[in-house]
Amino acid sequence: MSDSIDTHADVIIVGAGIAGLVAACELGDRGKRVILLDQEPAQFLGGQAHWSLGGLFMIDTPEQRRMGITDSHDLARRDWMGSAQFDRAGDDWPKQWARAYLDFAASEMRPWLHEMGMRWFPIVGWAERGGSGAEGHGNSVPRFHVTWGTGPGVVAPFATRLQAHVAAGRVICRFRHQVSHIIVQAGEVKGVSGEVLAADSAPQGAKTNRQEIGEFEVYAPSVIVASGGIGGNLDLVRKNWPRDRLGAPPENMVAGVPFHVDGRMIPIAEAAGGHVINGDRMWHYTEGLRNWDPIWPNHGIRILPGPSSMWFDALGNRLQAPCLPGFDTLATLKEILKTGYDYSWFVLSQKIIEKEFALSGSEQNPDLTSGKWLEVIRARLMSRGGAPAPVEAFKKHGQDFVVADTLAELVEGMNRIAEVPLEETHLRRQIEARDAQVDNPFAKDAQVIAINAARNYRGDRLIRTAKPHRILERKNGPLIAVRLNILTRKTLGGLQTNLDSQMVGADGTAVPGLFAVGEAAGFGGGGYHGYNALEGTFLGGCLFSGRQAGRSDLIA
Repeated sequence: MSDSIDTHADVIIVGAGIAGLVAACELGDRGKRVILLDQEPAQFLGGQAHWSLGGLFMIDTPEQRRMGITDSHDLARRDWMGSAQFDRAGDDWPKQWARAYLDFAASEMRPWLHEMGMRWFPIVGWAERGGSGAEGHGNSVPRFHVTWGTGPGVVAPFATRLQAHVAAGRVICRFRHQVSHIIVQAGEVKGVSGEVLAADSAPQGAKTNRQEIGEFEVYAPSVIVASGGIGGNLDLVRKNWPRDRLGAPPENMVAGVPFHVDGRMIPIAEAAGGHVINGDRMWHYTEGLRNWDPIWPNHGIRILPGPSSMWFDALGNRLQAPCLPGFDTLATLKEILKTGYDYSWFVLSQKIIEKEFALSGSEQNPDLTSGKWLEVIRARLMSRGGAPAPVEAFKKHGQDFVVADTLAELVEGMNRIAEVPLEETHLRRQIEARDAQVDNPFAKDAQVIAINAARNYRGDRLIRTAKPHRILERKNGPLIAVRLNILTRKTLGGLQTNLDSQMVGADGTAVPGLFAVGEAAGFGGGGYHGYNALEGTFLGGCLFSGRQAGRSDLIA
């Protein structure tokens, strides 16, 4: 009898990241028996969400209203659809998921999370500002709600709920169980099989062994694939790269996600009847740094920039709007790659880095991760003429940073790490032209106009956007240059699903017993972002799709 209890359940979830975790909690609340499998050790619970900043896309919240932001479902819908640019026959389910998420983000999302104890930093972030027109890509208003405690603060309430279900016998967790096959007999899902991997005490996020020490089979009439995307597998990223839209994939990239984000469950799900759509839609950042203190192989960290750094391509030509820091990721990626090189440059002053540089990830924001106001005040407002400590550490130790007192010395340092030499006179002309624009509250330079506009938002003026100043004036120095790498992150396409998170096959019909959530499902439907993301929608999509699956009446 005990063998049956350990190997049979109502539903099997493959992947203990945040989407699988949410689904397990919701199913446990309904009294369902769940077997939760993951190829990584128990200390990896929560997956990529643990490493995130905990940012969530929510609409018309108390946090927004307290910051003087007027938001609405209609405005968010216009922004989303203008960014998604849905244009394919297969975009029907993605569009339905986008509409459903907008409804959720404007209504139930915040109360649901708040009831579990989540709280948010009072200053709402303004990510992906667009800049190409009211009907195009971008957030018209700030919507990026950073959770107190960052990613771990998002994972914690679900981990607590999960432990209660484990204690009650409703959920069985099996870590170091690698699924290699979804068992389907006579068109019906029966369970999964795979390999038991050797124990591994690696710290969370590090590369673990793949030593097989046994085999397993577990059985259930429903299987939820919650295994994530492909961002840690650079070969798969290059294979799926949209060459028709972006040209050849970069030769050099840094990994913005751990090694285990390998995409191996996607073809396994396809073999069982699932269908991947929009595999060429991906989201990779252009402000990647090589981590001087890496956790996983080829570990990259993203700069979350304010709007003031000057952005130059590898040839030393300034990028033009909408390719400004924090405005349009995909347009900037395309512009950078047009040069034939896979890197670009920020040039800025010490005053800019002090106020405007933040780094992605929970571990790079210990003050916010602590959830304590005193730590935030110490780190952000009492840094005594320096940037937050993690930024200063990258400035000191990071191989992509150059710091100098004069532009001549800066260019000399840049050329030591550049693939193509830069000319000081060329950079000087462009920086001086920009500097001449900052003496008035009005200007003709698009970036200076954007900086002035940003400072109209109280949140940017307080902690995110430096007062306009001349970069080349010594009192604002030293000068800083940062070589920026392409950083892999998210798969926007994925396994096609209906609004119950049930997989939809290539023939357009639902696949009985098969479900997908989170990044494996393109965050819903096989790609509810379309071509562009608005930020806070990755973590938000994992929460929403996991909840949809966990509450689905189609789960046996």
